[in-house]
This record gives sequence, C-alpha cells and structure tokens, in this order.
Amino acid sequence: MPEGVPCASDWAALKVVGPLDFVLTGILATLLRPLADAHIPVFALSTYDTDYLLVREPQLEAARAVLLAHGHEFL
Repeated sequence: MPEGVPCASDWAALKVVGPLDFVLTGILATLLRPLADAHIPVFALSTYDTDYLLVREPQLEAARAVLLAHGHEFL
C-alpha cells in the first residue's frame, strides 16, 4: 500500500465452504446473527458461489468460539 493511504491490514477471512447454490437463502444470517449478538463486527463479502466473513484478527478467536457454539464447523 502506498505510504499515506489509510488501510487496515489486520483482517482475517473465514470462507464458507462452497460452492453454494444461488437459490440458497439465510446462510449469511445464520453466521452474522450470533456474531452481532456477541458484538463482533464483520465485513461480509458474497461472490457468485460462496461467502466470506472478514473479522479483525484480535477478534478472530472470539468469532470462532461464537460460531462453534452455534453449531458451525471449521475445516
């Protein structure tokens, strides 16, 4: 990044295992609601076949713990 350009480089990406069928709904909601309830900010990114959650690295372990507690799995 050029000097003087503001940026935040401490983001970690969590990828939803895909490909996801385009007609599926509610996947992001099941991931984002528990994180919002735990006050963990997330930047969500959706592509044509999967989703990504970007979480600040200092909150990554807390985010993983919240998602695990809500039945999500990590590979």
